[in-house]
Parts: sequence; C-alpha cells; structure tokens
Amino acid sequence: MSFIKLPADEGKQPAKKRAKLPQSSLVEEEEERQRNVKNLAVLGEKNSSVKLLEELVFGAEEELLERLAESGKSKMIVVSEDSRDDAEVLVCFRVDMKHRFRRNLMKGEAESTMTKQKLQQRMREQFQKAMGGTPSWAESTEEDEDEEDDLLRRTGNFVASSDSLPSGILRVKKCLHANSTRPSEDRLTTVQFHPSAQVVMTAGLDQSVSLFQVDGKTNPKIQSIHLERFPVHKAQFSVDGEMVIATSLKNKMFYLYDMMEGRVSPVHTVRGLNEARVKEFSVCPEGGALLLTGTNGYLHVLTLKTKEVVRSMKINGDVSGVAFSPDGSKVFANSEDGEVYVWDMRSSRCVNRFTDDGCVRGTSIATSQNGQYLACGSQSGVVNVYSQEACLNSANPKPLKAVMNLLTSATALTFNPTSEILAIASRAEDEAVRLVHLPSLTVFSNFPVAKRKIVYRASCLDFSPHSGFFSLANNKGHAPLYRLLHYKEF
Repeated sequence: MSFIKLPADEGKQPAKKRAKLPQSSLVEEEEERQRNVKNLAVLGEKNSSVKLLEELVFGAEEELLERLAESGKSKMIVVSEDSRDDAEVLVCFRVDMKHRFRRNLMKGEAESTMTKQKLQQRMREQFQKAMGGTPSWAESTEEDEDEEDDLLRRTGNFVASSDSLPSGILRVKKCLHANSTRPSEDRLTTVQFHPSAQVVMTAGLDQSVSLFQVDGKTNPKIQSIHLERFPVHKAQFSVDGEMVIATSLKNKMFYLYDMMEGRVSPVHTVRGLNEARVKEFSVCPEGGALLLTGTNGYLHVLTLKTKEVVRSMKINGDVSGVAFSPDGSKVFANSEDGEVYVWDMRSSRCVNRFTDDGCVRGTSIATSQNGQYLACGSQSGVVNVYSQEACLNSANPKPLKAVMNLLTSATALTFNPTSEILAIASRAEDEAVRLVHLPSLTVFSNFPVAKRKIVYRASCLDFSPHSGFFSLANNKGHAPLYRLLHYKEF
C-alpha cells in the first residue's frame, strides 16, 4: 500500500480573531433588528382593501355585502388604471370613468366614477344611438320565444335557409329511427308520412301496422295494430289521411283501418275483380278510389265506397309500376318490357306510349308533384329523368338525365313535395340509396354517408309533406329517419 505525503503548510498564518464591536454599535444593531420585526408584522397583516378583493375574487361576495350592510359602512374600491379594463369591471364596485377609453361616456364631472351596472346601461344606450335604435336581431320578445318553441315542437328544431335548394352537399342530420320505439321483427315493406299530421306509418312482414309521432328526437309510438296471418306487403294512407289501406303477399283480401273510429275492417271480396290476389295498388289523387295492379298487364279502378271495380285498363306485358299526374287525370304505367303507357283516367283511353330510353326491363316509375318530371327505373340500375310534358306529347321523348349511380335494379323512386329531390334506391344491395338534385340533375355527394351501415336494403322511400324529413323502410325492420335542414317545415 502506497501513501502520498502532502507537503507541509509553510508560512501558514493562524486565523485572526474577529474584533469586538463597540457597545454603541451593538445597541444600534438591536434597534435595527426590532424595527425589522415590527415591519414584518405589519406586512403580515392584510389590508382591509386586500381582504375585500380576495373575497370578491374567490366568491364570498354575498357574505361581503351582508357584512357591509350590517356595519353600515360604504366602502369603495377604485382599481388603478394601470391594470386591464376587463379586470376593473369584474372586481370593482365602481369604475373610474376618467380613463381615456371611457371618458366619452361621462355626462359631467359628477360621473367620475360609475357602477358597473350603470356603465353597462350607458354603453347599451350609446350603441343603440349609433345604430339608430335597437337592431331587430337584438330584440327578443316573449312572443318570439313562444313562436320558436312552437317551431321546435312542430319541426324538430329546424334551421331555415334560402328558398332554393343548393346542389353538391345536402344539409342533412341523422335522427333516431322513425320506429325506434317499436322496431319491426321482420322486414319493413312500407314507410309513409301522413299527408297532414306530424305522423309516420310503418308496416312490414311482422303482420303489423304502426303509427309514430315524428319529432326527430324520441318519435313516440301512437298506435300499433296486429293483423293475424297477414304479412303486410304495402300500406298507404287515403288522400284525406283518415284511413289506411293494407294488402298482403298472397291474399285476395285486404284491410281498411279507419283511424278516426279505430276500426279495422277486412275486405274479403271485390265485385268485378277476377284476380287471385290483391298485392300492388296506388291511391288515386282525387280520392275515394284505388288503382289495383293485376296480372297480365291489367289495371283495375276500385271504389272504396262500394268495394267494386268500375273499369279496367290493359297494357302489353306485366305492370312494374304506376304513377299519377299531379291532378290525377293521367296515369303512367311502366311495363316490364320497357315501355311506358299514358292513360286518361276519365275516359280509360291510352293517350300516349313510348319506350324508356335504353331500358330492357322496367322496374319502377314516379312523377313529381309540380308536373315537371317523370322518372323511370330499370333492372340495370339506370334511372331516366324525363320532362313530364314531353312524355305526354311525344312518341319518342329523350331523357333529361340518365342517373347511373345504382349498380343493381332501381326498385324504388320518390320525388320530394317541392320537386327538388328525387330519391332512388335498390333493395338488392346495402346502402344503395341516392338523392338527386333535380334543378342541376346531379347527385348529392354526401348521402348516404356513414362509417357503418345504416340504410341497409331499402324497399320504400318517402318525404314528409314539406320535405322536412326523409325516411325509408329497410330489411332490418327499421325506418332510418333524416332531417333535411334546408326545409324549415315538417
């Protein structure tokens, strides 16, 4: 083991002792220490104004005001103008009005300070003076609030917009399913909005017809009826909305549901009808009659009053769909052979006939309520949009637009009441629903949009009376409901 020898400290001087202070210096040092102790004690005490600010800032304002009222003292705090204006208003009872930002609000030297409530009133008066009165958007009356509440009750919190529906992106909101309070146990075949009430009807293969109130939020069930051994193929409201007509898949019998009296009546036989079953039908716009789709191209007009067929019409091939003109005077019948027949309902004569452009097998047809458009769907998925006037007068009308966004058979077509949207769907594929903007004849790019499937396979489409809502019936027993935000009414 090796050691390192440190050199010896040579010349190291011993530490000097601290010189003693004279007696007078000790006395002065003690006095200074006492003064510092007193100053620290003073600094440790909170000034009354500091306490006041703390209580204001930390939420003891009510207790503070009570204490001030009991003591009978009127204390006022004016915060230095070196701080922020916003902070001054928040923490002060009175505000210094001599600041350069508030000097023009003074009406005299007596208003050198002002309560924050009075300052707010003064600023409001100055704003109204500059605007020439209170702007209409700043006025809020009880009547306005009542109207807004009523609008929310009737339409489900709609947002009004311009009169013309823009193309490209459709402002739409997904709502709770229309039949969420009673989903169908089997495939839905029908969804239809009531013509005048805020009600939607669903029906399906679970042998039931249900009515729901539409508010877009809870959609409560109103009533549901069960039809024994009667899977519903189609159900429709009458023109006046007081009755529901329901047909099945393989029955000649159909049901009439009188909603006013709550009575369900089966119709077992129809005089003059030589058909094995009653399945497809349409309600005549003039009311009181149904147009039944028979076999071998027959169309039968049935009166609801006497339950009998009064006249029949026939086309070549089987009927794949019918649609009425807005006034009900004409009916367009689409055949499976790709031809469209136009019949006069009063004379039961065929007034025109043409071939749907490029169609091999027709599947559906629809007319717009403004009498401007006619849409024909085909098995290939192509939907041709025509001018309704051209279809009435021309033997070879050309489509205004061929919509090719469906890859499978176009089985459902519906125009909205304002004739600005055409809804098309195929029940052969999931999410096969598109909405067409008719003024521009383009498809909305954002419908349907979802990270998961919602629509599934749609067999029926419908819009509410003023286009505020859109719904469809799918194979999962649900009726997805959408609110079209452009339209402010139900």
